[in-house]
Amino acid sequence: MTADRLIAGRYRLADPIGSGAMGVVWRGTDVRLRRTVAVKQLLLASTLSNSQALEAKLRAMREGRIAARLHHPNAITVFDVAEEDGQPWLVMEYMDAPSLAAKLSGKRTLPPIEVARIGAQAAAALAVAHAAGIMHRDVKPANLLVADDGTVKITDFGISRAVGDVTVTATGFLAGTPAYLAPEVARGEDPEPASDVFALGSTLYAAVEGSPPFGEGDNPLAVLHAVARGEVAAPRNAGPLGPVLMRLLAGTVEARLTMQEAKEALEAVAAGRVPELSSVPVVTAILPAPGGDAGATAVLGTSATGASGNATDATEFVPISSPTPPPPTRPGGTLAGLGGGSNPRGPDKQLLGVAAAVVVALLVVIALIVTVQNGGDDSPTAAPPTGGESTNAPVAPSSGAGGGSIMEQPSQTAPGAPPAASASPSASTPPPSSTTAPPPTTPA
Repeated sequence: MTADRLIAGRYRLADPIGSGAMGVVWRGTDVRLRRTVAVKQLLLASTLSNSQALEAKLRAMREGRIAARLHHPNAITVFDVAEEDGQPWLVMEYMDAPSLAAKLSGKRTLPPIEVARIGAQAAAALAVAHAAGIMHRDVKPANLLVADDGTVKITDFGISRAVGDVTVTATGFLAGTPAYLAPEVARGEDPEPASDVFALGSTLYAAVEGSPPFGEGDNPLAVLHAVARGEVAAPRNAGPLGPVLMRLLAGTVEARLTMQEAKEALEAVAAGRVPELSSVPVVTAILPAPGGDAGATAVLGTSATGASGNATDATEFVPISSPTPPPPTRPGGTLAGLGGGSNPRGPDKQLLGVAAAVVVALLVVIALIVTVQNGGDDSPTAAPPTGGESTNAPVAPSSGAGGGSIMEQPSQTAPGAPPAASASPSASTPPPSSTTAPPPTTPA
């Protein structure tokens, strides 16, 4: 490819200014609008079949449409997707600035505060992209342009995909640079916005430590294996940026900051403030409890963030009971006993009142049961009649004072004393009430 070539009858190429895995970027001129632009030429491997080449072309056209959705001061704008000789070309905003990779060449590093400023600007653009359903999928130092005045712009959304959109991929194609991939992507899982968070963390880690968390060996497969394990050593030169980096580089998606949270945390470090990092969610999945019965379940949790802000990948199994019905709710959706509502006593006093009422009710029931049992043991008239009489016959009154039934008057026998013998009615004993049936007699 030579300079001074006119693409799509409108964009004249000048000189190459960068290259990547998928193409070469040229500085060019939009002859219609008379402005300088960057034109990305897609390079197709000669080993691709016709169908694979068509896939790559369709993919590039999609990439241009996706990237054109994003408009942010810290992102390179895509102006056009042109086609020349059956090949796609992306026409983008031109920025005369070196990449972060160029600044870090030769294992050079940058101060943590400067790295935080760079990361905050990149995170701002990526947060807006994520909100629009766009993932970058290849965040790395080579795709961050850093101007002399400190302005940062992220470029090359060329292998990004819209979340939920139909994807067009080449068989076996691995999107992203291995050294900056997130562990879940290295394990073959689908990327998600949290994968961009990890890649940004790896980029900033390289800026303060001189190399990414898993190194940049000559063997990509070895790097992929290291990435898949997700074991990141704490940075030694990051200073106040260290806790933020470790949250960006957490091994699990749930433990990482969102891109918006990353932006705010990096801005705080750049301003000399202590960042407020959100807590790490404890529950990440519900799994069968190891060694338990079929109905037992367990909660798989991640350990909470320590004082240093470093999140670990340690997990624990906490047995929990079988599913229980949801708690009652008050009108308006407030959980009973959890605050809210119009109860002036507050949820704690209400719970105490309900508990006290339950205890009193239980005591009353117990007292009645004990009373019935004691009365039945102490009064011989409580025994069931013999001789085939009906068990529904009325019970004779007890010999206790008042002449009440055993349901009304418990026995007064002292503990340990033998039960009193039944005495025959005497003149001093009032006759039974006319409403009380005489005691049953035993047939001769």
